[in-house]
Amino acid sequence: MNLHEKYENLKNIIKNYGSLAVAFSGGVDSTLLLKIAHDVLGDKAVAVTARMRFFPEWEQNEAAEFCKKEKITHIFCDPKVLEIDEIVQNPANRCYLCKNEIMKEIKKAVRTYNIKYIAEGSHEDDDENDRPGFRAVKEHGVKSPLKEAGFTKSDIRELSKELGLSTWNKQSFACLASRFAYGETITKEKLGMAEKAEQLLIDLGFSQIRVRIHGSIARIEIKPEEFGKIIKPEISGKIYAQFKQYGFKYVTLDLGGYKTGSMNDTIK
Repeated sequence: MNLHEKYENLKNIIKNYGSLAVAFSGGVDSTLLLKIAHDVLGDKAVAVTARMRFFPEWEQNEAAEFCKKEKITHIFCDPKVLEIDEIVQNPANRCYLCKNEIMKEIKKAVRTYNIKYIAEGSHEDDDENDRPGFRAVKEHGVKSPLKEAGFTKSDIRELSKELGLSTWNKQSFACLASRFAYGETITKEKLGMAEKAEQLLIDLGFSQIRVRIHGSIARIEIKPEEFGKIIKPEISGKIYAQFKQYGFKYVTLDLGGYKTGSMNDTIK
């Protein structure tokens, strides 16, 4: 199928739901899904956002601004993931445990809205082996209409651009807990360190970034084509000084470059 055939297929899938709550982070994928769901279902499509320290505050603010602009009902829930010791200890199945908790809270949050289905933004390029949280999505009966309609990441960006969504070229983000080495305790302090460090790299103009935490070491992942930029003394010096202020003792660059789910390499 070409992109526009996938688009029509997606609209039909959503139409058949009748009513839908979209798990909405404000990212590229969930923004497109929410936009189309609202176009198709009108007031029978709502957004639900999990407010938690695992997601950057600025992205939650962008999610709220989008819903306000599009006049979409925006529901919030507050999963207490940092109060669950099994999650905080960051075992290899942390993503599953966390997603399970989020889905439970989302279900509670939409109960009074007479919504039949919940959906999230996974797509064809998402490898379920690298995303253990997807098992929780399935167990809770949450729909993945972009995946069902055959959308790839490039399809999502292309259609987002056609529909005039500002997120079409937004960086891909993921839960901040994914920045921690497995077995390392997740704390509010270190989540804040990761968030500030990544915001600095974004402000410096890097196009796709992650700052992974290994104890007191920050491991920076960026695209290899941007290595030349980061090693310029005026850039590397600023990054080093700021990261030290944030609480890191050592600042490193991963020569393998940016890679989604790179922490999973330690458990394969």
